[in-house]
Amino acid sequence: MQAVTITRQGSPVHENVHVVDDWPDPTPGPGEALVRTEAAALNQLDLTVGRGVPGLELEYPRISGSDAAGVVERVGDGVDESWVGCRVLLNAAVEQPDPRKPDVIPAQPGRRMIGEHDQGALAELFTAPVSNLLEIGEIDPVDAAAFGLTHLTAWRMLWSRAQIKPGQWVLITGIGGGVALSLLNIARHFGCRTIVTSRHESKLERALEFGAEHGVHDTGEDWSRQVRHLTGKRGVDICADSVGKAIHMSCIKSLARGGTFVTCGATTSFDAVTDLGRVFWNQLNIIGSTMGDMHEFRQVVALLQSGAFRPVIDSVYTAADAHEAYARLESQEQFGKVVIRWR
Repeated sequence: MQAVTITRQGSPVHENVHVVDDWPDPTPGPGEALVRTEAAALNQLDLTVGRGVPGLELEYPRISGSDAAGVVERVGDGVDESWVGCRVLLNAAVEQPDPRKPDVIPAQPGRRMIGEHDQGALAELFTAPVSNLLEIGEIDPVDAAAFGLTHLTAWRMLWSRAQIKPGQWVLITGIGGGVALSLLNIARHFGCRTIVTSRHESKLERALEFGAEHGVHDTGEDWSRQVRHLTGKRGVDICADSVGKAIHMSCIKSLARGGTFVTCGATTSFDAVTDLGRVFWNQLNIIGSTMGDMHEFRQVVALLQSGAFRPVIDSVYTAADAHEAYARLESQEQFGKVVIRWR
């Protein structure tokens, strides 16, 4: 089959991306389906896989890709044949029991990512447990692929973890990326007042067109006073961040008393310095969030199916131009999702 491969670990990632026509077809195992890919979207995770994942010994060449929509072509043992022919959307986060305590239900299950730990969906065919597939009917597969992982991540951050409420002030950092725009979608859905940040003034202007109330230009200096000014010196109820170290203190200083900082990643490094005095004196909440389960996936995809949400798509490429798609994501110039159309 045709597949987009990362031939070796290194940076820039796009220079190591090559399309091959002779990658072996995958075979669905028990409980799995074989899906013919219609569209697959890129995430920061694809760049992380290309650069190397700390703590994981990954073999190259390999296929990344954790966002995909397609049609089920074949099923493995134990799977109802009625899945065949269904258009499905992938949730790449496969829950894993603790092998040391298989009979104990953990407070938060571990997850194995299709496209990170296992071969991904940036190929003509991919396999996945049917328990991680959701039938989506006639939804455009490009929209579906652009929607999946980022909106699931954002939904868990705001709804499940930060417990967003209508009318709150929500600060979203690094607008323009897929997760940040998904966070904006969700915050607006709940009638929240939104402030977004970016290093690019053009991205702030576009975010205002998409419904953000205020934009803060991140020049590398502390911008928390500007956020507090916009909220009448009160601060925000929620700061949703995936930038990390470079802006962590600005985020913490932007929170109102009792506010919540929720993070799903750290593109500028993990070893942030915080202010514990501010945290306990203002009774702040610091929460981590990673992907989401199938219950949360059904909740947020239902909003796509109802027309309440639509993903923001930056660009669509053919598989033959996959290295250009990776380069676009790596440039950090994109506003929205970068998608590869397979069919």
